[in-house]
Amino acid sequence: MAFSSNMAISPRKLRYDVYSYSYQQDSKTPLVISVLASLIERTLARNERIGRKCGLNVNHNGSKTRIRVFDCNETPDMTIQSYLERIFRYTKAGPSVYVVAYVYIDRFCRSLPEFRITGRNVHRLLITTIMVASKYVEDMNYRNSYFARVGGITTKEMNTLELEFLFLMNFKLHVNVSVFESYCCHLEREVSIGGGYHIEKTLRCAEEIKSQQREYSQIARISL
Repeated sequence: MAFSSNMAISPRKLRYDVYSYSYQQDSKTPLVISVLASLIERTLARNERIGRKCGLNVNHNGSKTRIRVFDCNETPDMTIQSYLERIFRYTKAGPSVYVVAYVYIDRFCRSLPEFRITGRNVHRLLITTIMVASKYVEDMNYRNSYFARVGGITTKEMNTLELEFLFLMNFKLHVNVSVFESYCCHLEREVSIGGGYHIEKTLRCAEEIKSQQREYSQIARISL
């Protein structure tokens, strides 16, 4: 899904969006959501073309059985963009959470080559990775039961998805700054394909931010 002209994202607008991002109730939807939705939808469309052309024979043994926990009985009637916007609307997860979730999705797919993102599993994969990423990035989080309601599944399903995801990932959840920035660059290229603009590099280490805030506070006190 390419970015239309009315969705154009300028570098200046992105920088302002990043550095003025607020976790208030009226916070606007982070721009990274539109970019992530575009990338996931293109991946989904590509996998569906491959599936129609080659056919996907799923072996129900080992990890191939376990990854089917993400499959729904019916394909949810909601676009990726709408689903991500819903998650943000009710959780207010910051931009870095969606980038880390994207890192997890990529790691998951790389570690399990037999797994393919489809219309039946993409929504559950998104709510799971975003919840896990939120726990990794944010200081305060909602309970699993709340994420379950936001994602349209039961608490039992949410708990199962999280547990299976963690074990399938071998609990490899750490994302350092260099890895994060490399994924931001990939998302920048995604925007370039659609409109020639750049997405924000949303992550700055929490300690770096806190350190800078302390420095600014000290300077302010000295000035006073």
